[in-house]
Amino acid sequence: MNLTHAHECRCPSGENPYRPWPARITSIRDLTDKEKLFELRLIDPGVREAFNFHSGQFVELSIFGVGEAPVSISSAPSKQGFIELCIRKAGDVTGAMHAKQCGDIVGLRGPFGRGFPFEDMKGHDILLVAGGLGIAPLKSLINHIHDERHEFGKVTILYGSRNPSEVLFRYQFDMWKHRDDFDLILTVDQPDDTWDGETGLVTKLFDRIDVDPDNTFGAVCGPPVMYKYVIDEMRKKEMDVDRIYMSFERRMKCGIGKCGHCGVGHQYTCIDGPVFNYWEAMNLQGAI
Repeated sequence: MNLTHAHECRCPSGENPYRPWPARITSIRDLTDKEKLFELRLIDPGVREAFNFHSGQFVELSIFGVGEAPVSISSAPSKQGFIELCIRKAGDVTGAMHAKQCGDIVGLRGPFGRGFPFEDMKGHDILLVAGGLGIAPLKSLINHIHDERHEFGKVTILYGSRNPSEVLFRYQFDMWKHRDDFDLILTVDQPDDTWDGETGLVTKLFDRIDVDPDNTFGAVCGPPVMYKYVIDEMRKKEMDVDRIYMSFERRMKCGIGKCGHCGVGHQYTCIDGPVFNYWEAMNLQGAI
């Protein structure tokens, strides 16, 4: 299944979109005290083969007998057969997921929503800015760019976290840091004795970078409070409003625009987003 339309969201078989498909946990990696990275494999071969997604889309994760929660996909679309979900322990569903072991079965619905415009981004420089858990959906985009690196210009990644112990995907950052075709800068608000990177808010890092405004796409994901300030910095670099994309992490429930939980202005995050460009967001009341 390929989502060719912004509002199109179907289950892999085209059947009941409320039906979760069973998936087996094949790997669990502890990232921090609160976050784990789960690798899942859909059990039905036909559903697994039909499951195609775009970076920035999300799934509804079902823990049978507990409930379900929306989670952005962290793996790249080019990684066929497996789906990675970075999950913070924050409630009943995520807590139940953290108690799972390899081999356990959970449910997945989706993929849902509109992702980043990957094809439009090709041939351009890319500026990616993440805060905290916001690196999870951007990891999918970064790895997808990595897999087709020759299609892109300069790639710059700015990532801010509260302290070194909360930095996610350290193992990936070490890999990206040693590549000369990725420019990665990390910062934390509260450094410790082990920290040798930048200190301060992620917006401070804009002083360190050069941006070609006529040839750059931006992508932002993080806590709601950071968007306004990051966008301000991007606009100071004269980036176009329709080339700045952001992922809104709202409380999504059904995933198909029926329940109304994720309404922003006159649109629903689950089907019109979660990825919007800044031009769209400026016209959505309460978006930023």
